[in-house]
Amino acid sequence: MMKGISASWGYSIGYVLLKEEQAVNVQDNCNINLGQELERLKRAVEVSKKQLEELREKVAKEIGESQAQVFDSHLTLLEDPEFVGAAEKEIIISCKRAENAINDIMNTYIDIMTGIEDQYLKERSVDIKDIGNRIIMNLTGNFNNPLTHIRENTVIVAHDLTPSDTAQLDKNNVAAFITDIGGLTSHTAIMARALEIPAVVGLQDITSRVKNGDMVIVDGITGEVIINPEEPVIQEYRAKQAEFEAGKSKLRELIGRKIITKEGKYIEISANIGSLAELEKVLEYGADGIGLFRTEFLYMDRNTMPDEEEQFEVYKKLVLKMEQKPVIIRTLDIGGDKGLPYLSTPIEMNPFLGYRAIRLCLDRKDMFKTQLRAILRASYYGNLKVMFPMISTLEEFIEAKNLLLECMMDLKQEGYNYNENIETGMMVEVPSAAVLADEFAKLVDFFSIGTNDLIQYTLAVDRTNEKISHLYNTMDPAVLRLIKMTIEAAHKSGKWCGMCGEMAADESAIPLLLSYGLDEFSMNPVSILRTKQIILDHMESKNT
Repeated sequence: MMKGISASWGYSIGYVLLKEEQAVNVQDNCNINLGQELERLKRAVEVSKKQLEELREKVAKEIGESQAQVFDSHLTLLEDPEFVGAAEKEIIISCKRAENAINDIMNTYIDIMTGIEDQYLKERSVDIKDIGNRIIMNLTGNFNNPLTHIRENTVIVAHDLTPSDTAQLDKNNVAAFITDIGGLTSHTAIMARALEIPAVVGLQDITSRVKNGDMVIVDGITGEVIINPEEPVIQEYRAKQAEFEAGKSKLRELIGRKIITKEGKYIEISANIGSLAELEKVLEYGADGIGLFRTEFLYMDRNTMPDEEEQFEVYKKLVLKMEQKPVIIRTLDIGGDKGLPYLSTPIEMNPFLGYRAIRLCLDRKDMFKTQLRAILRASYYGNLKVMFPMISTLEEFIEAKNLLLECMMDLKQEGYNYNENIETGMMVEVPSAAVLADEFAKLVDFFSIGTNDLIQYTLAVDRTNEKISHLYNTMDPAVLRLIKMTIEAAHKSGKWCGMCGEMAADESAIPLLLSYGLDEFSMNPVSILRTKQIILDHMESKNT
């Protein structure tokens, strides 16, 4: 038996399919026609772009916009003149075939970037490898991907899974994911939860412990993986699997049920989404509202900024679909791991601590006011609230709120309708915001705690770095103290406090968050019913 990190709930009994590193078939140099090789490279890049656009659209439709956004960085890299241009120079100067040129440039970039201390830049090497191999495959016609045709009850075993891997899976036949690396916020974990497929990550060396065809039991509750189990163990887990599936059916009885404590307090269970396409899941699982609507998708995968009218139509559709249920729109959170090709931003050694989110918006007031005007106009049609990300100082919130008030005055003069009493809140994802929560509470209408970043910044741990991911601890006393301080500060000022990070659906954390008085839990829509059940079970045990 091996123990890893439970990344997605459920039980699975299936057969191993090892996802091995694909060998890239690159021919030796030979006599070439330079013009033909440059044209071959150009065509391969164009085909790669089209493939990625189709993959992005497929993932956005089938899984969700937030999962699809990982392809934006791949498309940006394909349009980077330094990357493709370097390969063109290699063809001309060294008389190389196009596939050799791309392979050599790709490996040069990877060698440079993996030697850099900054984890963000190291991660970009994975994108370069993924894109480089895609171009080479389009040049050589070698598309041997074992994950595109898989049998029923297959457990995918990999060092890690790329976005391209998961986008092409026959998901009806995937029983589970298990990987050597990763944590709760890794791409594999997030994708597995979105697909409601059991997953265990961070097993370190599972790829060397199993072979194709081995039977494995994946326990997505405890994080355990059992290789070639005995028959009694198989029967035990078949019973657990049946019980779990029956429990999922029973959970559907909770759709639309409001959680009200014995004291009469209403606890809101809301959804985090990143596009209108994800509204179907929100309505299917009966979310009490939308606790986080990420607006980045409006700005990505395009060459120009979205204008006010385009944004207004999206926000209006959102609030109308939700009828009078609360909808919290987070203003643009670009930067860190998300960039825009048409927005000139500096290359930073540590972008997660740099020019991003509210900092960028306050610097680009023209862009920010366009979004604020669209949000305000949409607020007339439903229960819409606005929330600012990455607030670290009182001055930032005051400046953002003043810009909102300016937009209100302008809209009034222009004859537009909007909610003059729109609730205005902020994300608490920086330790300074939590420490000063008592002061912020005098200014805001609500808080939403973004635990993914709050934990990362509090503990100085990059949650995507497998070397130190064990230090990324949801239940660390320092993190818990900041959360408790924030909730207490909100309540002391008569304000409410929600949470929109992964912790909001963490079974081990929920009872503690309830004891702190958290008012709203917001999460991936697929986690809503299970979270309601956890809260109800806790309330029942507390009352007996």
